[in-house]
Amino acid sequence: MRDFYEILEVDRNATLVEIKKSYKKLAKKYHPDLNNGDKEAEQKFKEINIAYEILSDDEKRATYDMYGEDGIKQNYQEGGFGGFSDIFEDFFDIFGGGFRGERTSYENNRPKKGADIRYDVNLEFREAVFGVEKEINLRRRETCNRCEGEGTEPGTHKHTCDKCNGSGQVQMQTASAFGRFIRVVTCDKCGGSGEIIEEPCTKCSGTGKQTTSKKIKVKIPAGVDNGTIISMSGEGHAGENGGPDGDLFIYITVREDAVFKRRGYDLYFNMPITYMDAVLGGKIQVPTLTKLTDFEIPKGTQGGTTFKLKNEGVGKVRGSGKGDLYFTVDIIIPKKITDEQKSLLEELRNKSDTAEKEEKGFFSKVKEFFE
Repeated sequence: MRDFYEILEVDRNATLVEIKKSYKKLAKKYHPDLNNGDKEAEQKFKEINIAYEILSDDEKRATYDMYGEDGIKQNYQEGGFGGFSDIFEDFFDIFGGGFRGERTSYENNRPKKGADIRYDVNLEFREAVFGVEKEINLRRRETCNRCEGEGTEPGTHKHTCDKCNGSGQVQMQTASAFGRFIRVVTCDKCGGSGEIIEEPCTKCSGTGKQTTSKKIKVKIPAGVDNGTIISMSGEGHAGENGGPDGDLFIYITVREDAVFKRRGYDLYFNMPITYMDAVLGGKIQVPTLTKLTDFEIPKGTQGGTTFKLKNEGVGKVRGSGKGDLYFTVDIIIPKKITDEQKSLLEELRNKSDTAEKEEKGFFSKVKEFFE
């Protein structure tokens, strides 16, 4: 954060005359009327006025030099600088958040939502695809069932703090050469609650909360994937002062499958087929998530060709419809064959001129390249 001397472009030993002179020059330069609604100039103009308001007053300047902004803020809070509230409202906006002092008893005791809980669940591939119900064991903070959240032993009560009179705050005074400074801090006797517990609950030690284990059943919908987050309202930690309970967030991790690879709602895998099926074509059986399905391979299918089965992918979590299934053909080349198979293949090679023509065409192109 820049200091007031820097804002007015003067050094710390500047006289009042020098401060006024610099202020007039800068105020004229950044005045909104001379900058056609420039927001940056308007912001700068506010900073200049605030800095001048402090440094042109001997008492305020002395306080600022000794205690910095905190000294100015504390005096403002206690009314030490009368008639200065409007400009300080701008000051707090400019310098990043209002100064509101310590939390009041009301703020300490107002209803607050309980903290949320994260729980990680690992699923098998098929569990994620088809959905599953899981029982999980949560450790969570709940309202104490002995004192019902009051923090007091049954039959006893709280009473108003005699140090802060129930406000949750006390004033602390500090004397200096420039006068008396007063600041407001949280009451150290009641911790800001404004109430004193004479006999704390023996089960929760006066906190009003107890840690328990709770088993709950979670329905994982079909179609979830890595990174899916399932929320369950009100299953987090207990709220404070009558506030609602927090929420439970379940983070899903899915183990990989040995066959199928998933991308979104689509599935992919490699399908081995024989050399004869690739050349002659024919009906093969392709695995899907639920069954083996017949698929007609066309004649002359090349290795690496990808085929698609529509609506055979993963069902969508929200809405209707499914993804698709894609399989890529891998042609199986046997490493060992019988003498009879070898003879038949030799005969086929001698009778086939298609492959020979393709081979000759390829080497002709290679020859032309080098020539």
